[in-house]
Amino acid sequence: MVDQVSAYQAKTTPQWEARADLVVIGSGVAGLTAALRAQELGLHVLVVTKAAVEDGNTRWAQGGVAVVMDGEHDDNDSVARHAEDTLTAGAGLCEEDAVRAIIEGGPAAVARLRARGAAFDLAAAAGSELARTREGGHSAFRVIHAGGDATGAEVERTLVAQTSDRRVPVLERHIAVDAVRTPLGDVVGVTVLDRNGVPGVVRASAVVLASGGLGQLYQATSNPEIATGDGLALALRAGAAVSDIEFVQFHPTVLYTPGARGRCPLVTEAVRGEGATLLDATGAPVMRGVHPLGDLAPRDVVSAAITRRMMLAPGGVDDHVFLDATGIAGFAARFPTVHAACAVIGIDPAHDAIPVTPAAHFACGGVVTTVEGRSSVRGLYAAGEVARTGLHGANRLASNSLLEGLVVGERAAEAVAADLAAGLLADPKHGVLQEKTTARVAERDSLQRVMSRYGAIGRDAEGLAVIGSVLDLSTVDSPLWTHETVEDAALTLVAQALVSAAARRTESRGCHVRTDFPDRDDVNWQRGQLIRLSPSGQPVLADPILVEGAA
Repeated sequence: MVDQVSAYQAKTTPQWEARADLVVIGSGVAGLTAALRAQELGLHVLVVTKAAVEDGNTRWAQGGVAVVMDGEHDDNDSVARHAEDTLTAGAGLCEEDAVRAIIEGGPAAVARLRARGAAFDLAAAAGSELARTREGGHSAFRVIHAGGDATGAEVERTLVAQTSDRRVPVLERHIAVDAVRTPLGDVVGVTVLDRNGVPGVVRASAVVLASGGLGQLYQATSNPEIATGDGLALALRAGAAVSDIEFVQFHPTVLYTPGARGRCPLVTEAVRGEGATLLDATGAPVMRGVHPLGDLAPRDVVSAAITRRMMLAPGGVDDHVFLDATGIAGFAARFPTVHAACAVIGIDPAHDAIPVTPAAHFACGGVVTTVEGRSSVRGLYAAGEVARTGLHGANRLASNSLLEGLVVGERAAEAVAADLAAGLLADPKHGVLQEKTTARVAERDSLQRVMSRYGAIGRDAEGLAVIGSVLDLSTVDSPLWTHETVEDAALTLVAQALVSAAARRTESRGCHVRTDFPDRDDVNWQRGQLIRLSPSGQPVLADPILVEGAA
């Protein structure tokens, strides 16, 4: 027994300690933007990222940045119109003030990114004017892009280069495990593990979560392997509220390959923006009569329409449809990333229809924050996909994610600097380390299979109950000693939260489709659901629940 205690202490007692004013968790667009802005404001910053600094979801973003630039937009376009499109896509759950605040901040944020060295594509016949495309849900050509379909890669390249040039310290291949808190519950740092499981602690006046999404909850996703919901789980364990977690956007078109698992190549929505059409195996248009915008309907609409068509198995094909892009001139030059992915499976988009299928893509909900990134816990901030600012509502408008990361990343850094200067943040020396760090963990493959089967686009009470039963029966208490265990614990906790919210929301809205409640119910459900952890560590709905039949 003494030996077991000694071994446990060796694996949980921090072997090193660092100090900073601000620790940023994640190195994508939101995280690096926050870190750079914080350094400009004179803060001592440390970035912690569980892979290499350039890894993460940002570099996989293809479409672009949705923004209405001053003097460079369609004649009938405006910031107000962009906001209206966002509100429409969000299906009644966006916060209008948040939408307008973030979108209005877009032009200046993009201008600062360009000043840092980002090179966006230029319109061939317009000199220095930016090229623009249109994506699903947008009423105008307002999506700027880089490298054709490699916008995220250019954004990440720029921010990584600036981080290196300005010598912002980055702790690579370290995973954040838990928040360090004071006896009053304020967040004053994080505990971390290196790739070998050696524990350490970073004490800081503030923590900005910018850890990305949760795509690895599902068997097929556009997200990389590191998108395991770590930031959401850390925030929940720190006492923060999350909301809209049931709204997981499935991108309508990832490249279909039989039996594919994990990250699947994205076929950007901009392909449809340039004129491509979705067809089933018989050649019938998938989106005909479904929505006024046809193939450019919001993503939730298109993904659901594809799923319904696949269930009918037209032509004997029940697991994919086709994207006909043969009419797009110069496809390889305009969409080099998509063209290269197609070539790997022997598809030439100039002559062949591209096989596509929906896959988990983006978490519309997350840690509840203001548009400045402040959460419900003092000292804890969030930006990017891990945050729920009120911008996305029940369904994200295409290419609003990079925009949000740029705008809210900067504002979160500014909020930390302001709160620190005002003496509002706790002293990190008062942080208390947990004596024991364990969590409930489910086997990842089983979790992904049951979530993909019952918790994806089409949900019902019976299927959600199956997920709950699997989680109840298959989870075990496990010490958080390795990267894999921390990730699996995060996926387990996020799945529990998602299922709780999805089971309670007895309607279909945006990304949340209930086959047993197919209609939208604005009387009872035009609101978000807050989730916190109970004292026993279980996700519980914290918002007032309407009683059926109550006036």
